[in-house]
Amino acid sequence: MRALQSLKPGGPDTLEIRVVDAPVPGPGQVAVAVHACGVNFPDSLVIEDRYQLRPTRPFSPGSELAGVVSATGEGVTSPAIGQRVSASLPFGAMAETVVVSADRCIVIPDSMPFDEAAALQVTYGTVYYALRGRAALHPGETLLVLGAGGGIGLAAVELGKALGARVVAAASSAEKLEAATALGADVGLVYPREMGATDSRAFAEAIRAACGGTGPDVVVDPVGGAYAEPAFRSIAWGGRYLVVGFAAGIPSMPLNLTLLKGAQIIGVFWGAYMARDPQAGAADMRALMDLYVAGRIRPQVWERFPLEEGGRAISRLASRQARGKIVVEVVCSGNRMKA
Repeated sequence: MRALQSLKPGGPDTLEIRVVDAPVPGPGQVAVAVHACGVNFPDSLVIEDRYQLRPTRPFSPGSELAGVVSATGEGVTSPAIGQRVSASLPFGAMAETVVVSADRCIVIPDSMPFDEAAALQVTYGTVYYALRGRAALHPGETLLVLGAGGGIGLAAVELGKALGARVVAAASSAEKLEAATALGADVGLVYPREMGATDSRAFAEAIRAACGGTGPDVVVDPVGGAYAEPAFRSIAWGGRYLVVGFAAGIPSMPLNLTLLKGAQIIGVFWGAYMARDPQAGAADMRALMDLYVAGRIRPQVWERFPLEEGGRAISRLASRQARGKIVVEVVCSGNRMKA
């Protein structure tokens, strides 16, 4: 089989297509013929050895996929061979066949395209865990979403609305806000790509104004960098600040703000949550699939790349230009994307 692999630490241009033996599922595992793989920001970090997880080389990036179960290991009763599934795993999804724990799979409906199924696991799973499991978002609360034009941001807008929140979407351009507005964001804010001191104060004031003067109750932040402090300064009393990622770098936060605001800074590490409590994670995924079937959420796939161009897909996401989800399509004989 073919696999896109990292052979040495480096950027996306160091990834290579290689022909390797297809993996065989062990006890409690299934083999999945991969149709599509979602691209996420950690993919750009793990290949450079800058992520908290450092797999042994050679390895394939990619932590979410959709495809068809081609084999099952000992003790697996579900999913069955031939079923369409989506799944998450720490790494390894950018390959034609992937072995994954059966409890990390969820059967997807026949009407669900593989690219959308591959785009659901990490982004929507992370955001659902953040909003429900970590922040306990209540209907009627105000949610601020930073990076609202990217995959995590758009999922947060959609899920925030589905959970009954008033959503303020913030992004670096009006073009990026278009998709967030189409998904139901109540207010859109554009912040500068470079955040100076004057810009920081203006951004905090703009957030408070957009939230009716009191600030957001919950903030979803996959951006970090210089955007984190003004967003936290704007937060309402008792607010919850969800740290999801650092697309703009790891911020420095004055911790006296937590005291002055009576607020919490809450880490969201979905991968560790799924590993520590797979049953709770599976319940989350079933809830997300119910929302998808009901038409209340739908992953926004912005660009698709073939497996051979998986490195370019990662570069595209790392450039912070994406307006939605980027997907790598794995197309081979007998393994075609379902429309």
